[in-house]
Amino acid sequence: MVKVAIYTRVSTDDQAEEGYSLDAQKERLEAYCEAQGWDVVRIYVDDGYSGRTCKRPAYQRMMQERDEWDVILVLKMDRIHRNSKNFMMMMEDLEKWGKKFTSMQEELDTSSAMGRFVVDIIQRIAQLESEQIGERTYSGMAQKAQSGGLLGFYPPFGYRVKDNDQVIVENEAEVVREIFQRYCAGESMAELAEALNRRGLKTRRNRPWTLYSVRYILHNPAYAGFRRWDGFLVKSDHPSIIDVALFNEAQETAAQRTRDPQLRTARKLPL
Repeated sequence: MVKVAIYTRVSTDDQAEEGYSLDAQKERLEAYCEAQGWDVVRIYVDDGYSGRTCKRPAYQRMMQERDEWDVILVLKMDRIHRNSKNFMMMMEDLEKWGKKFTSMQEELDTSSAMGRFVVDIIQRIAQLESEQIGERTYSGMAQKAQSGGLLGFYPPFGYRVKDNDQVIVENEAEVVREIFQRYCAGESMAELAEALNRRGLKTRRNRPWTLYSVRYILHNPAYAGFRRWDGFLVKSDHPSIIDVALFNEAQETAAQRTRDPQLRTARKLPL
């Protein structure tokens, strides 16, 4: 039986797009593997990382654990790389290791020369489109982000946008505070998700809570009054739901609990 490594990724910007949540990717890919009769041996998740770099903890771990799987499966090619050079370097490594790559939406077969050629063309077109969009928008967005301005993103759980400002939704904010407090008190992300689901609470998209949705909240600096965009971390004008000290305590707790040595440095906010 084919042994599959499922890889899912979202960047901060992807969080707002339907169909790109980590849960949505995982659900569709697992169903695809079941239909193909494939065995899912590992699921690798990079939450909040850009596809333009290879420096993603789950991606790096997947490559190190290549003896465990035969095929990498992604929902769409841009989930694995948004840079054609990095993508082709990955393909060269996979060929050298006797491994394969499959994209569910593009239905690409990299076992043939023609398949690899088509993959290369699609990846280069995707990179061109990404770079052109970046050139048109980067300058203005960077200036706005550095000044703490609202970037027009989908507001996270606990907030909504009103008159171009981010305002607190108090009943959701209480859940956010509870998540941070209980996590720092010793509960795991999975336990918190189970507790929220037992109470019948839903996420912003009216879905059950998962480890990943809890993790996204715990690592989102927006709740402490900051905003992160493409390397910038700035104090924002929007109201905070928790204080910086509690946010930093959660980051330290997460760093201490992880088994991955690359993630043991807590990403704290300035006090």
